[in-house]
Amino acid sequence: MKGFFQRVYQIVAQIPEGKVATYGQIAALLGEPRNARVVGWAMHKAPRALNLPCHRVVNQAGTMGPGYLFGPGEQRMLLETEGVTFTPDGRIDLEKHLWDPFEN
Repeated sequence: MKGFFQRVYQIVAQIPEGKVATYGQIAALLGEPRNARVVGWAMHKAPRALNLPCHRVVNQAGTMGPGYLFGPGEQRMLLETEGVTFTPDGRIDLEKHLWDPFEN
């Protein structure tokens, strides 16, 4: 799995400010569409020294990770600071902010 984790980190490092990617999207980009949970595990284990924008990785519904990952409300605050907007029910507006890695 170490090689898989490294590939996950390479993709996450490319997510631009103001955009988010889903665990499943990252797994699909790696050619491993059934490994969204492993992407989540990789994010949980991401070394701080890599300084990855982990807050930009969310689930397919556009909701944030549990509070223990970032601290209560911290992930949302980081995303809002980058201009990410939310729907009235508190989910990320994925129509506006889902990252398209093939877009110029």
